[in-house]
Amino acid sequence: MIHTFRFHEMNVVLDVESGAIHLLDDAAFSVLSALEHGEDPHQRTALPAEEVEEILQEYAALKKQGLIDREALEAPAVRGGSAIKSLCLHVAHDCNLRCKYCFASTGDFHGARMLMPFSVGKAAIDFLMERSGSRKHLEVDLFGGEPLMNFDVCKQIVAYGREQEKRFGKKINFTMTTNCVALNDEMIAFINREMHNVVISLDGRREIHDALRPTVNGKGSYDLILEKAKQLVADRGDKEHYIRGTFTRNNLDFSEDVKALLDEGFRQLSLEPVVLPAESPYSILEEHLERIFAEYDKLADYYLYERKHGRWFNFFHFMVDMEGGPCLRKRISGCGAGTEYAAITPDGDIYPCHQFVGIPEWLLGNVCTGAFDTEKQSVFEGCNVRTKNACQKCWAKYYCSGGCAANAFLYNGDIHKPYEMSCHMLRKRTECAIGIALTERNRAES
Repeated sequence: MIHTFRFHEMNVVLDVESGAIHLLDDAAFSVLSALEHGEDPHQRTALPAEEVEEILQEYAALKKQGLIDREALEAPAVRGGSAIKSLCLHVAHDCNLRCKYCFASTGDFHGARMLMPFSVGKAAIDFLMERSGSRKHLEVDLFGGEPLMNFDVCKQIVAYGREQEKRFGKKINFTMTTNCVALNDEMIAFINREMHNVVISLDGRREIHDALRPTVNGKGSYDLILEKAKQLVADRGDKEHYIRGTFTRNNLDFSEDVKALLDEGFRQLSLEPVVLPAESPYSILEEHLERIFAEYDKLADYYLYERKHGRWFNFFHFMVDMEGGPCLRKRISGCGAGTEYAAITPDGDIYPCHQFVGIPEWLLGNVCTGAFDTEKQSVFEGCNVRTKNACQKCWAKYYCSGGCAANAFLYNGDIHKPYEMSCHMLRKRTECAIGIALTERNRAES
């Protein structure tokens, strides 16, 4: 399978199975584009018949050598009884914001507001040590709701984790996702000492953020958060972190939000499309896609210009490794929800990931009782790019790994049926990312 697209003045051809990227002249590109769409290049292009035949012969020769349009690559099957390597600890099913697009129902996950006691956090760490098998490097995300509402327990969990990693000869990379509302100097020092990564929720422009992320009393939270977030990032130095924002149908000009975050001094940025039911006033619909695609193009141009002129920053959706990246098995199996990754609620319930929390049919067990449903885990082991019909003919399948299983279930009732809106946007972002990588490589070589 191949995929053809244009980025600026480049004619790009992606060999899907190998990940190889080719830059072609206009004639060859038009022929391969016709082939990609199942059309006769003699009829689709205005090229002389002899030139078309010459290009087709060259293409056939490269294909025979396995240099383009390769057959599907083989990869090791996902093993049964996968070791757990990553936990999302819901240390707080409560939040000090009332975000209007929150998938977690403003932090309570459609249940009672509660905080995780240390006994549950301890049991979760024990579960991770028991279920991680031979894996040495583990991950624990302190999550919510808002985890800083349960700061003392966060400290206790980290301290216990440090004890256990020494006992078992493992290493835990702790992360935290926070809105920074409750942040103080003690918390900043703890986060920057103990957290391998920190994710800061901030949506961009003040007016956009305040409209979507009010406090409990209904007031905007931007001014409450901004300076605290800046201090956290400044004190963090070169340690990993990023700003995670969300865009909705109300700010489809989201490149302006990226610019606003950059103007405030942030350099590691992510802006995710909201995922909500169609009836929500904030949801993204098919009718919005054309504008979103144009906005990604605009953002790509801005990204290249700023980095060229010395204002360097990362936008996570534009980061792609054309020479390495995840192994083929990882590209096929994806995020590991339900297999390598699990979420733990304040009362110890185990779910495939944080977005499945509260859905009874996907309850996997409980870390306090020791119950764990390996049959449900095996369902997720069988959910991958190779088993999803919609992915078979998609050129971007190894970049998204089949998409989010939770979104697939919530919108299609089937973890094997991807959520199409996300697919459309992912494909566009990937084209931009590849185009950016090629442009910056050409700059470096010139």
